[in-house]
Amino acid sequence: MYSQLQQRGMDRPPVNVSTLRKMKADKQPIACLTAYDASFAWLVDNAGTDLVLVGDSLGMVVQGHDTTVPVTVDDMIYHSRLVARGLSRSFLVTDMPFMSYTSPEQALENSVRLMQEGAAMMVKLEGGSSQIGIVEYLAMHDIPVCAHLGLKPQSVHKIGGFKVQGRDAEQAQQMAADAKALQDAGADIVLLECVPNEVGKVVTEALDVPVIGIGAGPDVDGQILVLYDVLGITQGRLPRFVRNYMDDHNDIAAAIEAYVADVKNGNYPAPEHCFS
Repeated sequence: MYSQLQQRGMDRPPVNVSTLRKMKADKQPIACLTAYDASFAWLVDNAGTDLVLVGDSLGMVVQGHDTTVPVTVDDMIYHSRLVARGLSRSFLVTDMPFMSYTSPEQALENSVRLMQEGAAMMVKLEGGSSQIGIVEYLAMHDIPVCAHLGLKPQSVHKIGGFKVQGRDAEQAQQMAADAKALQDAGADIVLLECVPNEVGKVVTEALDVPVIGIGAGPDVDGQILVLYDVLGITQGRLPRFVRNYMDDHNDIAAAIEAYVADVKNGNYPAPEHCFS
């Protein structure tokens, strides 16, 4: 009973929203990874990862789809529940899948399911200014939210593939404005995917909430990669921002620990992982 109070005295107390905000303020890099089951979640947590995302990327790396679009809310609940069982310290964020937040009411209903049935501590949704009303509605109901900007995989058919976003000056300015608006609407974290370094830097400096990057350069508050990419499991062509840590390690745990250490000491991302 009252485990949250008991955990405050632990050597490695659980990460929460306040922890992440303090890490940003103190300029301590936030190390993040995806996970999709309890066994890998335990390894990721034990390596010192601050935030774990149950991404709808599971549609591609676990289910074998070409995109994240086929993933359902039930899929996300199932995998989130598994991952939660493997975590003791990391903060758990779970994706809201394609078309699961088309209205404030639908977004709230599915967020509640992800938190009650999937044990998520925060939900993540894709979209810019069009999602401000959704974020406001969720925040009003005390649902922690991570807003996802830049390359939005759920929109891959609309944008014509997996492409770097924000290279056009107008698009970059709009992205920065959207990030600020989403923060002001109640988003607790902003995730930037596949954008030039300068966009990542500008957005990070403009926001009070942590900015997590995946292919967003070295100046964001934290880095995230898909676990299967880090471990060299993913087949086919990989994004530029991916580094396979199994190339230098013979042990999965050591590879994950090396990634976390590289994020913490600033060795990842290197210039070859970034976009200009």
